[in-house]
Amino acid sequence: MAQERSGNNPSGRGGRPTRGNDQRRGGSDQRRGGSGEQRRGSGDQRRGGSDQRRGDSAGSGGRSFSRAGRPPREERGPRTADQAVYDGPELPEDITGKELDRGVAAQLKGLPEKLASRVARHLAAAGLLVDEDPETAYQHALAARARAPRLAVVREAAGEAAYAAGHYSEALAELRAAKRMNGATDYLPIMADCHRALGQPQQAVKLAQSPSVANFAAPAKAEMTIVEAGARRDMGQLDAALRVLEQAPLMNKSREPWVVRLRYAYADTLEAAGRPTEALTWFHRTDAIDAEEITDAAERASALESAAE
Repeated sequence: MAQERSGNNPSGRGGRPTRGNDQRRGGSDQRRGGSGEQRRGSGDQRRGGSDQRRGDSAGSGGRSFSRAGRPPREERGPRTADQAVYDGPELPEDITGKELDRGVAAQLKGLPEKLASRVARHLAAAGLLVDEDPETAYQHALAARARAPRLAVVREAAGEAAYAAGHYSEALAELRAAKRMNGATDYLPIMADCHRALGQPQQAVKLAQSPSVANFAAPAKAEMTIVEAGARRDMGQLDAALRVLEQAPLMNKSREPWVVRLRYAYADTLEAAGRPTEALTWFHRTDAIDAEEITDAAERASALESAAE
């Protein structure tokens, strides 16, 4: 069973904060983007006499040259780091870009058709890979961003993928850029968790107390509560962390993951505060609704029971 985030573990994989509007795009976090779909190398080699730069003339060594006197692609050196990012990972043939959510696809319509298609495929690939291979998903998102850095939806995608891959500084930079472009506050739970991961709990608390959080859907509010409680723990404020969690709907009758996660965070914090009996109760309450086994509440409860014997 996957252990859920504890107060001392800044989010990590397997349960990253939900966006403020609780909307995941397309094939999970589907990425979006666009910019110049320039192909380097073979696309520059034109056929016909005009492309040959006097291939057999003196000094050429019999080699043919492409436009601007460049040697053919296979004779050039390795790609630069920027070129490698632009190219991105190889795109699976079965990913067409049609996997994207309509809202994301609509934001690509202002791009040239070929470019939009390429970007859509990278975003779809990122969304489909983000859970099983977050680093490759991030590289796909970067390829989309390299093509359309001025689209907020692309910067958002790059930020979410960076977060999933554990690149917290990069995630913050991308999500801040997206927020400047579109004014959205959807990313605040993720941004707050990035601050925790970077050892900046005060900044996490500041974001958690943003007025816009009041308008979040229940899952996102729960995630922000968990992040704030964790940040309080990072600062040694266990009592404050408990108060934050106690203001959340811990007894909600839903069995949704966000309720499971809230209860687990509360149980974990109770144990850290030296209240094992109450912690045991809440680990049992967590396990009772954790049908998908997203936490290790059962094991934690068993350990506390063994310790009490």
